[in-house]
Amino acid sequence: MTATTALEIVLPGAVEPSELQVVRRELPAPGPGRATLAVEASGVSFAEQQMRRGKYYDQPPFPFVPGYDLVGTVTATGPGVDPGLVGRRFAALTKTGGWASHAVLDAADLVPVPDGVDPAEAETFVVNGLTAWRMLHRVAGVRAGQTVLVHGANGGVGSTLTQLAVLAGIRVIGTASPRHHEAIRALGADPVDYRDPDLPGRVRELAPGGVDAVFDHVGGPGIVDSFGLLAPGGTLVSYGTAATRDESGSSRLPVLKLFARLMVWNALPNGHRATFFNIWAGSRRRSAFRARLAADLGAVLALLAEGRLTAQVAARVPLERAGEALELAESGTVTGKVVLVPPSASAR
Repeated sequence: MTATTALEIVLPGAVEPSELQVVRRELPAPGPGRATLAVEASGVSFAEQQMRRGKYYDQPPFPFVPGYDLVGTVTATGPGVDPGLVGRRFAALTKTGGWASHAVLDAADLVPVPDGVDPAEAETFVVNGLTAWRMLHRVAGVRAGQTVLVHGANGGVGSTLTQLAVLAGIRVIGTASPRHHEAIRALGADPVDYRDPDLPGRVRELAPGGVDAVFDHVGGPGIVDSFGLLAPGGTLVSYGTAATRDESGSSRLPVLKLFARLMVWNALPNGHRATFFNIWAGSRRRSAFRARLAADLGAVLALLAEGRLTAQVAARVPLERAGEALELAESGTVTGKVVLVPPSASAR
């Protein structure tokens, strides 16, 4: 089989978005158990924003190709892989390597995308949908009739969390800047200005008895307020440290401080629970991890195919303009997720 020429976006170091590099390399034929995909969509998430600063907790050494997740169509299969996969569309959680025109992945890591689903729309629900589904249903275990607080309800994970919660009969209070409040109401949530100096007071007006779960990607000092807003038996789910995004110093220190705080809170006899969500938890038990991935992501993509979830695609940007896409995602001005799509004809 002839080699495939791939266009890739390389992160050479801790650089500005404009300094990302566009390179080409030859992809060999897929080896045993592997498959080659023509990438149709790859996401721009907070993980890549941190990686380009050198601040993501366990990122690889520079240089590398970022791209936490992707959707693509199989173009070739290696030995031991069903050749019937060729021509079919799949989603994959990659952590790195997704910002490319082609990717070679383990076939066992691929999750089928339902027929008729737009690849960019499916992409918005790979890492975001998996994160939201697991935090809501597997970690917090929120039930119909309960109330949750979603920080950043206009973002990729936040908007997905909001939709999944509303579908489950759960009331949602969502924080965001006022320009996003109309969009949050359209999702079925009650918006609150995240910059309000009395944010906890505004939330308590809407939920006097507290909320049953808080989903907090911000971290920093505000997480104390998040914990204080819990109702008896409530759960705080932390899944990021966006508040420390621009701070200098170790990429691990903010996360370690957060872990220590959550451990202390869990030791208190107040009936509350605090936990940090990691999408890769349990990945060392590869077969079990893959089974859960297929089940959970499959459930989310099925809801999308049924029209019960609405994809929040903030923008579709050609792959070779990944720097612009990253700047847009970091601007905080968009609702949903910025998605990289195949290179424009001039870049091929």
